[in-house]
Amino acid sequence: MEYRMLGSSGLKVSEIGLGGNNFGGRADEKQSISVIHHALELGVNFIDTANTYSRGVSETFVGKAVKDRRQEVIIATKFSRIMGDGPNEHGGSRYHIMQAVDASLKRLQTDYIDLYQMHVPDEETPIDETLRTLDDLVKAGKVRYIGCSTFTPWQICEALWTSRLHNLHSFVTEQPQYSLLNRQIEQELVPFCLKYGIGIIPFSPLAGGFLTGKYRKGEEQQVDGRLARPGPNSNHIFTEANWEKLAKLETFATGRGHTMGELAIAWLLSKSYISTIIAGATKNEQVTANVTAADWRLTAEEVVEVEALA
Repeated sequence: MEYRMLGSSGLKVSEIGLGGNNFGGRADEKQSISVIHHALELGVNFIDTANTYSRGVSETFVGKAVKDRRQEVIIATKFSRIMGDGPNEHGGSRYHIMQAVDASLKRLQTDYIDLYQMHVPDEETPIDETLRTLDDLVKAGKVRYIGCSTFTPWQICEALWTSRLHNLHSFVTEQPQYSLLNRQIEQELVPFCLKYGIGIIPFSPLAGGFLTGKYRKGEEQQVDGRLARPGPNSNHIFTEANWEKLAKLETFATGRGHTMGELAIAWLLSKSYISTIIAGATKNEQVTANVTAADWRLTAEEVVEVEALA
């Protein structure tokens, strides 16, 4: 396992991380803990979860799995999505953040969070209030680093400017959706993050499993697959253009002795601005496959060819 810097911070994280979005949902407690322990044995040190994943259950499972191995793990979790019916149970207000962080710490069975991320922007709360609160949490030792997720470039810019203006701790990471099938962030977000040292942590690197090759055109999809049920995600992915791209990319990968999933991850790791890749898993075999993919180092020429095919 290789390790990379988390944005412009001094923290090193494994190139392959583990996403906790399945814990408490598609994976029960026993499965979740087994997957986490297996990942740690393979050198993974970055685990990403959120308070809204199964309404806190994911954090609870992560906490149980790593409570005796806390020093080995970089725990990243999130706040700001809806956690209840009350008017203050979401967002970036001081009121909500203070409640959310203590609840997450309790579920995670730890006294600090390594990376505390704002899950979604809050258009109602001034970013100044959010950042001052997060800065207080860093100074109090409850949080080590802060980051954001699904922010636009201008929103991150506003946050960085606010942090610099008031001498506050600033975001070191951004977590966007990014894969061979979704490269929109390369237009503005990537250049911005490169300029200002923001580490990018892509989620859905395998496009919901589509880029593993598990889905086949014209065949009934696996019932346990993330994209199996009809809906906006599956309708967006299962297009004629994407089927054609998948076929070409799979030919490229198999021709070099690799799987389609390995290509999807290897391509992301060819980008210097990627800090770590978080891929969810419900089985140990999936974690092994993701870690193995990191061994494939694409040449500059191969990267150009892959991007032309995609």
